[in-house]
Amino acid sequence: MTSRFSFTPAIFVFFVMIPVYWLIAISLQSTGSSSPSLVLFPAEPTLSNFKFILSDPDWYFGYINALIYVTINMVISMCVALPAAYAFSRFRFPGRRFLFFGLLMLRMMVPAILLVPFVQIFSTLNLIDTHLAVAIAHCFFSVPLAIWILEGFISEVPIEMDESAAIDGYGTFGFFRRLLLPQIATGIAVAAFFCFMFSWVEFLISNALTTINAKPFGGIMSRAGSVMSANIPLLAAAGVLGLIPGVILAITIRHHLARGFSLGRVA
Repeated sequence: MTSRFSFTPAIFVFFVMIPVYWLIAISLQSTGSSSPSLVLFPAEPTLSNFKFILSDPDWYFGYINALIYVTINMVISMCVALPAAYAFSRFRFPGRRFLFFGLLMLRMMVPAILLVPFVQIFSTLNLIDTHLAVAIAHCFFSVPLAIWILEGFISEVPIEMDESAAIDGYGTFGFFRRLLLPQIATGIAVAAFFCFMFSWVEFLISNALTTINAKPFGGIMSRAGSVMSANIPLLAAAGVLGLIPGVILAITIRHHLARGFSLGRVA
């Protein structure tokens, strides 16, 4: 029975990797292939699609723009979520449970619902086509998730550590920096990873809030797909490049992710 189920993860990974391999195989075909087919390996593989993307300012600035607002979103989300998660974990106040579960409801909201209000708000603030606008809009969804994750990790830290820190004369900033943050480093890494992934793959809001200067690569892909619908290998190459940052981040913090899924609250 054990040996039979030991093949299950391998089978799952195999089926998950089929579309990814197909994407890579198509990206290595020439741009003249209007209807690429699934092949084990292209007959004449080429990197011309990747060279074009990395040499065209519209394309590579799209990736840079996405990395900028994703990084801003991560920083803002963690700075807001850490003290909020600590408050939910350590203090008991009226409406705590309702507010805590209300955050989860916000995370379950479809981003398209808030598209029109976001556009109107940031237009009034003259923040349209800025990285800050996209980062703040994404915080509406990433902060609740980060709070849920971090609250679980902070709750695992004994409250006696807080009392000992107060006796030893630690201030709030010193307590967080020297004592609490090292204890929940895994939770911080996991929360930052989920904030990154949401902001990186979300294109509806980012496309609506940007026009030229802060346009992400998802918007460039949509535009290229409409005017160059036959250039499927180029779009496949753009998709492959879009996978790289997430893969690098996952590999970098893989040990924290492994622990994070077994400890704390990972929603």
